[in-house]
Amino acid sequence: MALAELNQTFYSPQTPSDKRGYEYDLVIVGGGIVGLTLASALKDSGLSVLLIEAKVASAAVAKGQAYAVHMLSSLIYQGIGVWDKMLPQIAKYCRVRLSDADYPGVVEFVTDDIGTPELGYVAEHQAILEPLQEFVRDCTNVTYLCPAEVVNTQYQQDAVAIDIKVAGELRTIKSKLLVAADGSRSPIRQAAGITTSGWKYWQSCIVAFVKPEKPHNNTAYERFWSSGPFAILPLPGNRCRIVWTAPHEEAKALCALDDEQFLRELSRRYGNQMGKLELLGDRFVFQVQLMQSDRYVLPRLALIGDAAHNCHPVGGQGLNLGIRDAAALAQVIQAAHKAGKDIGEIQILKRYERWRKLENLTILGFTDLLDRMFSNNFLPVVLVRRLGLWLLQRVPMLKVFMLKLMIGLKGRTPELAKR
Repeated sequence: MALAELNQTFYSPQTPSDKRGYEYDLVIVGGGIVGLTLASALKDSGLSVLLIEAKVASAAVAKGQAYAVHMLSSLIYQGIGVWDKMLPQIAKYCRVRLSDADYPGVVEFVTDDIGTPELGYVAEHQAILEPLQEFVRDCTNVTYLCPAEVVNTQYQQDAVAIDIKVAGELRTIKSKLLVAADGSRSPIRQAAGITTSGWKYWQSCIVAFVKPEKPHNNTAYERFWSSGPFAILPLPGNRCRIVWTAPHEEAKALCALDDEQFLRELSRRYGNQMGKLELLGDRFVFQVQLMQSDRYVLPRLALIGDAAHNCHPVGGQGLNLGIRDAAALAQVIQAAHKAGKDIGEIQILKRYERWRKLENLTILGFTDLLDRMFSNNFLPVVLVRRLGLWLLQRVPMLKVFMLKLMIGLKGRTPELAKR
């Protein structure tokens, strides 16, 4: 469907607002992966959905990022019906090697630990986003408005009024529920007066793509150094994604090196298990933060993804938490709709908040503990963490619990993931 057609759909609501007081049941602000996941999960729900994205579709796809996609996230996408479109562009990993700097004790997680063909996946941004965009365009109950900008919101007793600027014109629509999927600096969250708790870490992350001389063998690595975690994620085409955490000034200095110097420093951390490394494209640095919104919901408003929370990148949890948010919210509001209830009422939205807020906080706390335990050389802490690695090597029950926690198989499973 062309953008012009999408705009025509937007300007001609299915039912006039003077008949029922709103044009859409649900408006999602933010057409990134998490917002698109929610819209996709609501296909055939009987709910009319408007999805608003500020960037043009091609710019959104061009984002040079890659993510670990956990087992639960893959099951959610299978339940939606979009996973088969993603899978050809995604790398599987069947082994994870966890280690502490130069300590010889390596914990190795393998598929036999949980009886699955793989432990997880790694995908570039467009490999997830493009199939979701195509899927949503085929959802007859979803209007995908892109590019467009929300300029004002007004919460009312029975609806929320949303002023939207599109093609230079201002339009006002009404919806039962507004969902903010507009990122960690969410203007929707800020305008609603929802406060956040958390902190910025003393670390930044360098991310880059490399091509090793030897095969990566579908193995993911997480090696902890006193300066911060260092992860290697396998990608299709025998490429790898590097996520290198270091104190701010060190990260900036590393990113400023020329390619030859950077590769030399990278190889020292990477090791020689894959031979010579080739740098692919640019490298980027971003600051790491932990953030938890004090509330996930207000009457007529719900937060999902980075608008609700941020965590340390260790373990690749961030995007996966957002995907689970989307699946959980979709389940809650569909159940309410089928029961004839108002999906924007706070009593309904609180069910989503109770489900996701504590689970997200658990993962935020776990990733924070991992980073603090391993990002220092304080001898008592070093001894404790190496005892932990020793136990993981020798206590299968503990090892399996840790693996399931990290790939999303602990906690409440959305119905989508059970299909």
